[in-house]
Amino acid sequence: MIDRRLLLHFDWVVFFLTIVLSVIGIINIYSATLTDGAAAFYTKQLVWLFIGIACMLIITFINYIHLEGFAYHIYGASVFLLVATILFGRTSAGATRWLNTGFVSFQPSEFAKIAIIIILAKYFNTVKIPAKGLSLKDLILPSILVFVPFILIARQPDMGTAILIFFIFASMVVFAKVRWKTLLGITAVSLPSIPLGWHFLKDYQKARLMSFLDPTMDPLGTGYHILQSKIAIGSGGVMGNGFTHGTQGQLRFLPEHHTDFIFSVLAEEWGFAGSFIVLTLYFILILWGLHIAQNAKDRLGTFLAFGVSFMFLWHTVINIGMVTGMLPVVGVPLPFMSYGGSFLLTTMIGAGILANVSMRRFIF
Repeated sequence: MIDRRLLLHFDWVVFFLTIVLSVIGIINIYSATLTDGAAAFYTKQLVWLFIGIACMLIITFINYIHLEGFAYHIYGASVFLLVATILFGRTSAGATRWLNTGFVSFQPSEFAKIAIIIILAKYFNTVKIPAKGLSLKDLILPSILVFVPFILIARQPDMGTAILIFFIFASMVVFAKVRWKTLLGITAVSLPSIPLGWHFLKDYQKARLMSFLDPTMDPLGTGYHILQSKIAIGSGGVMGNGFTHGTQGQLRFLPEHHTDFIFSVLAEEWGFAGSFIVLTLYFILILWGLHIAQNAKDRLGTFLAFGVSFMFLWHTVINIGMVTGMLPVVGVPLPFMSYGGSFLLTTMIGAGILANVSMRRFIF
């Protein structure tokens, strides 16, 4: 039986924002794919939305304390699936990111983000954090826990998700409180090693970074995404060109228009006004998530809510920065709006964790 107090304190803010953003996403997916088989995309996304809502509600009503008890099991299963993806996964466009179960394909790297948030929340909840902050020794175990999936995901390759995992980890570490000397030491060691990372990038990744600096260098190649995205966003003006009337999206000039560049479709058709409304919804969701973290009844809930909130934050910031040309194109989708079942389920599960922590702050 569900505790009536949970129903009384059900977090309608999280539920409402996730549903509204998801519905806006489906509407834009329909428009973006209208000329290339819309039903095949938006209907699938609609099905995944209903599955996602079910998952969100299940996660909401299962006490989040159980996530801590099964943290290592969830983490282990995630690593296992990432290894299985490398060994047996389906390769598409040079990347091996999908695991086929026979009736559905999914991306284990998406669910790895939730697993990492849970395992880090467990660690920071159980470790005693000194008044001065965590030392380098205290960060060895969580660094290893994050490094393993980071390498496996980068190996696929999926640098966008790998970068997000690093940002989530860094955010939770800073939030947990790290000694300034430790933080400065890590920064001092990391900065000189960044140029060395250039040699480990694949050719197309190097080309993307170069096109970020100058998209016109290869306007029909690596710079094409950014240039077309800027044209789409700029053509939207203040009020937009109208639903299904975006030229870049409808005429298929804009690549990945239903996934990574879905915001460009939104901006072209709904203009600055529509974009501002959507960004405001994200802003409210993230701030509300941080409010939940601040008012959680225990440290575990605080770290879970903070991790999920920053997962949403980094996804939104990187995606918007990417489609506007302010950041390199790294293949990061927009929460709740970009097409993709695995990603939508991951974000809905994250929303369920937020609602879970929010509801239980009133129950002791």
